[in-house]
Amino acid sequence: MTKKMTFILGGARSGKSTYAQNLAAQRGGRVLYAATAEAGDDEMRVRIAAHQAERPPDWQTVEAPKQVGMVLLPSMITADVVLLDCITLLTSNVLLSLPESATVDEVQQEMDREVDGLLTAFEHGKADWIVVSNEVGLGLVPAYALGRTYRDVLGRVNQRLAQVADEVVFMVAGLPLKVK
Repeated sequence: MTKKMTFILGGARSGKSTYAQNLAAQRGGRVLYAATAEAGDDEMRVRIAAHQAERPPDWQTVEAPKQVGMVLLPSMITADVVLLDCITLLTSNVLLSLPESATVDEVQQEMDREVDGLLTAFEHGKADWIVVSNEVGLGLVPAYALGRTYRDVLGRVNQRLAQVADEVVFMVAGLPLKVK
């Protein structure tokens, strides 16, 4: 059987992570969970703890706030499924690690390097990948430049991943809509 990449998009609280975890469990085998979240405040610590509690105890977890592809390479040797949750926070981590003066193009270049690393890791492994991201292009135009940069960069990253993914699923109110 050929490995495949499934890309899951949706809004906040649309059921993306739950769907992704159920899909990983259905595919069976050894699951490597790549978590990109950083606990910057108490609210985020609570969210991270809730996500950790939802995962089966036999899943291996790798914390990778940046350079995810490089971090995953040594860990995914024995994985049958890699679940990356999520591109949204990875983009935020990259954006906030750069100087405030960084241009949209500079942020995009950093995220393109991240995606290159992810795709290299995918190509070199044998595991199916399930990648989660937020769709941020359906709302209002952000009032601040940082928000617009984030929306634009994440939108382009989502497009790139959707192009290479074998399957794309859009989550709406907990319901999966197969896009590709």
